[in-house]
Amino acid sequence: MMFDVIIVGGGASGLLCAITSAQRGRRVLVLDSSNKVGKKILMSGGGRCNFTNLNIKADNFLSNNPHFCKSALSRYTQWDFIALVEKYGIAYEERKHGQLFCKNSAKEILAMLLKECELAGVQIRKNCKVNSITAASEELAEKEAETYFHLDTNSGVFKSSNLVIATGGLSIPKMGATNFAYKVAKQFNIPVVTTRAGLVPFTFSDQFKTIFERLSGVSQEVIFSTEKKQFQESILFTHRGISGPAALQLSSYWNIGDSIYINLFPNNDIALLINKAKKDSPKLFLRNFFSKQLAKKLVQELEQLFWLDWRDKYITDIPDKILNSITMNLSKWELKPSGTEGYRTAEVTMGGVDTDSLSSKTMESETQNGLYFIGEAIDVSGHLGGYNFQWAWSSGYVAGLVV
Repeated sequence: MMFDVIIVGGGASGLLCAITSAQRGRRVLVLDSSNKVGKKILMSGGGRCNFTNLNIKADNFLSNNPHFCKSALSRYTQWDFIALVEKYGIAYEERKHGQLFCKNSAKEILAMLLKECELAGVQIRKNCKVNSITAASEELAEKEAETYFHLDTNSGVFKSSNLVIATGGLSIPKMGATNFAYKVAKQFNIPVVTTRAGLVPFTFSDQFKTIFERLSGVSQEVIFSTEKKQFQESILFTHRGISGPAALQLSSYWNIGDSIYINLFPNNDIALLINKAKKDSPKLFLRNFFSKQLAKKLVQELEQLFWLDWRDKYITDIPDKILNSITMNLSKWELKPSGTEGYRTAEVTMGGVDTDSLSSKTMESETQNGLYFIGEAIDVSGHLGGYNFQWAWSSGYVAGLVV
């Protein structure tokens, strides 16, 4: 029951850390409370696992310390993980924005990681719940380096000189997400940055809830923005509000009470197109004009909102002042979400273990020797598109080099 390294959490970061450490000849034990490790890997990307991105940069990550992620990302890059994928002959494809997905199944990524664990001699115990963690005093630890940490679990007591917390954040509780990492941090007096759901759909409780219910299933490419950040991608109207890539991305930058803005014509100067239409098709209704650019159901709702009094007027009979107002409303449609769908559907947890309390080179606590935090548990969150998996691989790797 004595190990060099115990890793709590058998997800992406935990498995990569285990592999890296065991390949150095360390005795490594992974404990996971679930009946199956790597559940988030299996569900990622609709079962195809968006395992990394070709364009990994620090700008794609959010943290109170935007520089913290740079060291790990530079020491274990997307190319390192791609090399491992290629070593196992896993077929993959590039989708838009540099996103890499398995061509066949996410199961191949998990199988690859478990094979690497097996080859390196990693022990994995599933259905193992950690009840308590105690650390020996400094004096005792010096004498008994192998038994610095004592973990009491439902499978017995395990001891190790290094303890890695890789249990993730609060997103998608049905997959087993808990606040375990934050409780451990609190136990060892390590600050935790306030957490919230990220990469999550917006919800509405005003008149737009009913409107979006009618539009449920309609997708549209837009520029989606707050006052400080914007993304050009598609949105998807749902019976609760707005989802889709642009909405998920923007949610990580949005705070309760903030307005969001939709430019429905990201690739066109709609004012110029209207002026051209007035000359070329004077007997054109606005709804027919906009239906060439937007989904018909969406145009019907916009008509009710922005030009109901002019719905039966030809485009040439509508005053320029009115047309300009309509154009402005559709180019910067202001909405105020009531909230988001929360951790239930969030792809990532914002906030987490404070990076100021960790080494950016090793992920070790600055105040508790031998204690490490990796992956989503830390206050580092990536954009949509494989960035969070890359952070898991990178942070797990750099910790694995030293534990």
